[in-house]
Amino acid sequence: MTDLLRSYHTYLKLEKSLSDNSVAAYEQDLQKLLDYCKQHNLDPVTLSFDDLQAFVYDTFGQAGTNARSQSRILSGIHSFYRFLLYTHRIDADPSELLQMPKLEQRIPVVLTLDEINALSDAIDVSTMEGQRNRAIIEMLYGSGLRVSELVNLRLSNIYLSDDYMLILGKGSKQRLVPISPVAKEQFELWMKHRCHLEIQHGHEDFAFLNRHGHQLTRAMIFTILRRLADKAGIQKTISPHTLRHSFATHLLQNGADLRIIQQLLGHEDITTTEIYTHVSVQDLRNAILQFHPANQQKE
Repeated sequence: MTDLLRSYHTYLKLEKSLSDNSVAAYEQDLQKLLDYCKQHNLDPVTLSFDDLQAFVYDTFGQAGTNARSQSRILSGIHSFYRFLLYTHRIDADPSELLQMPKLEQRIPVVLTLDEINALSDAIDVSTMEGQRNRAIIEMLYGSGLRVSELVNLRLSNIYLSDDYMLILGKGSKQRLVPISPVAKEQFELWMKHRCHLEIQHGHEDFAFLNRHGHQLTRAMIFTILRRLADKAGIQKTISPHTLRHSFATHLLQNGADLRIIQQLLGHEDITTTEIYTHVSVQDLRNAILQFHPANQQKE
């Protein structure tokens, strides 16, 4: 089994080009199936559709397993059996007919421009960490980066003279992303502080570092944002992805083409972009008031 799981890990990394976080998530969800097989003395390679159905009923029958968690676990199972089929370990995929639960579409949290400004104004840019945090906010909101893309951003992939960055996105796919003038200005100010850090070996090329000269973590970015939101008096529960949502939504609201936004965000499927760049309820209301004939004043 160890050799099989090692091969599956390699398949996810090389054949599917998934990030380390995605690979870990798939393997973690697969472990639930492996634990079930061990408990019932079953071989996961030879499971039938009925066996998988029994696993689903046993696992998802527990209270607290919501539709989103179910969908994630089933995605991991589908991936594992596609791997077994791909490597000729099985002749047919027993997970093919497993039904995915219907998911409610969540409307993402978006900050207004005033809230974005309040977030930036809450930063004390007279300190090294404050200037770094200001540059982080501008990179996330000004370029729509994922938090993983931000923490892994390298100096060697930032071309300030040409105003763009080379971003390594999901599945190790590269894309060029422009740097906004504000983000460029704040990043250059951060670089003046960064050069005074004692940078640890192996971390020299990472754009954003902590006070000890180490690459910043995803968790630290979450903490920075939540502290700033509290300081700015923002009541919404925000994360780095909130700034990405806000970037896309504000572009759309100001007339940017959806295909351009798709490319900037690094989405393969434009339907993903449509979800991220939802039209606010206020926009819908304004459209009715402006364009519906019943609401237009007669001259």
